Amino acid sequence: MNQSAFRRCSLICSLLLLSFSTLSHAQKKANRRMVKQLQTDIGFLASDALEGRRTGSVGEKKAGDYLASWYEKKGIAPYGDAYRHPFSFVYGKESTEATEIRIGTQRMALSGQAFPLPFSANTPARVIGEILPDVLEQGNIWMINLYADEDEAQNPHFDYEKQMYEKAREAQKQGATAVIYYDGYGSKYPPQFNPHSDYETLDIPVVFVNDGIFNDYVRNRQAGVQVSINVSLKKTERTGTNIAAYIDNHAPYTVILGAHYDHLGYGEDGNSLDPKAKGSATLPATERTPYIHNGADDNASGTAGLLALAQKIKAGRLKHYNYLFLNFSGEELGLLGSKALVKELNMDSSKIAYMINMDMIGRLNDSTHALTVGGVGTSPVWGQFVSKTNQDFKIIIDSSGVGPSDHTSFYHSGIPVLFFFTGIHHDYHKPSDDADKINYFGEVQVLNYAYNIIKALDGKGKPAFTPTRQTTVGKVRFKVTLGIMPDYSYQEEGVRIDGVSDDRPAQKAGMKAGDIIVQMGELKIQGMQSYMEALGMFKVGDTTEVTVLREGKPLKMSVTF
Repeated sequence: MNQSAFRRCSLICSLLLLSFSTLSHAQKKANRRMVKQLQTDIGFLASDALEGRRTGSVGEKKAGDYLASWYEKKGIAPYGDAYRHPFSFVYGKESTEATEIRIGTQRMALSGQAFPLPFSANTPARVIGEILPDVLEQGNIWMINLYADEDEAQNPHFDYEKQMYEKAREAQKQGATAVIYYDGYGSKYPPQFNPHSDYETLDIPVVFVNDGIFNDYVRNRQAGVQVSINVSLKKTERTGTNIAAYIDNHAPYTVILGAHYDHLGYGEDGNSLDPKAKGSATLPATERTPYIHNGADDNASGTAGLLALAQKIKAGRLKHYNYLFLNFSGEELGLLGSKALVKELNMDSSKIAYMINMDMIGRLNDSTHALTVGGVGTSPVWGQFVSKTNQDFKIIIDSSGVGPSDHTSFYHSGIPVLFFFTGIHHDYHKPSDDADKINYFGEVQVLNYAYNIIKALDGKGKPAFTPTRQTTVGKVRFKVTLGIMPDYSYQEEGVRIDGVSDDRPAQKAGMKAGDIIVQMGELKIQGMQSYMEALGMFKVGDTTEVTVLREGKPLKMSVTF
């Protein structure tokens, strides 16, 4: 190489090194700014002031106000007429004032004295009968001791609801017109009314009375006692709010980026994993402590990450797609917010490029650097960007489009999805999931990784959608399966279908998402419990008739397993 060429090469190399150094410095500076913003956003969302962001609570509203204000300040418009998109949902059941449990001449106070069970039938006419002290499980009204012995009564882990349901169902089969449970041992852990019971409604009223009531009115009497029961239960509704913002580039396709911002509140919905927290099933209500579940990782981390990506997309001037930013509520109660948005937006998958969901991305382990990326099988394009060999992460690939977060709702609409998740940890669903445990620099790494995929795809057209394997119902294994994904949030009679797997019995029979299964063979399907019981009755090769409701009209289909 001559001297002139050498000088030119040296100059070019020096400029490249200077450019790289400047870029590296700029990137580090941008990362530090992102860390600071994440600390601010997660710090607020996971503060005690928001009381755990329970769906429908004041804390959820404060969080929603914060998000809407953030988008407005950054110049990102609301989607539609407003940032806030409320949705109503069935929360559970409660007893009305019409419920009356009368033993002798005394009307029981519907609290600690007595209450109906959530699977009790509503009685169109009052059930009246007589309880005799020596024949409690005879006649039209049965009186059943909830506990078999003292040990069972004092066991904090005794599944009293399951016991009550099964015994009442058997009493119903034997002709009982009502069942009264009593605590014959004075348990330290008496049953409580569970507004979210999964057990299906029986055809007879079922109620509980405490030990004192049983002693006063039955055990210590010689003669029979007149009993009168009227049960009136109603469904209760709550309202959650999704937050939606939009960058409209007048492009043919839209990219959806999402994260849920709700959490557990004080654990009132029974989803806390801390045995001492309010809502835990392992302690009586009197011994539970109202700890706030701040949910810093679950999912203030994903929510703050969504804000960061929105800011980067706007600043990066990505123009070839429209970008829709969705902050979901109701995820902890069964993906309720994302399902409501899919329905509200009348999601046309032909106009949606893809969806990325972030849930619990704040606890990247500094030792393993493990990052789970779900949904990789929902489009062939994802294979270009997601590889197990990565210099920043140990990538754990999950190909399924179905998972325990909101991307599932979009997958079922035929949209390619990706799901980012840094893993379960000891603080999951506990009051200890606090902001000081977030790995902020690790979250920045995750967000940069996601943004690089988004940036690389901008302008590449619409990725193809491919269906993936779907998980079976719960943890139960059956000899046969219909090949559906049930809607676990559905509260009416039957089992509503959220999604149908290709080349499985349900699809071959003509079932579609939105159909409600109400009968399989001779068995009426009231909910998930009777649905699973029905599956257990069949084996591979059997054919049966299944009745579904489609737009309110019954359709009979022949299904071969």
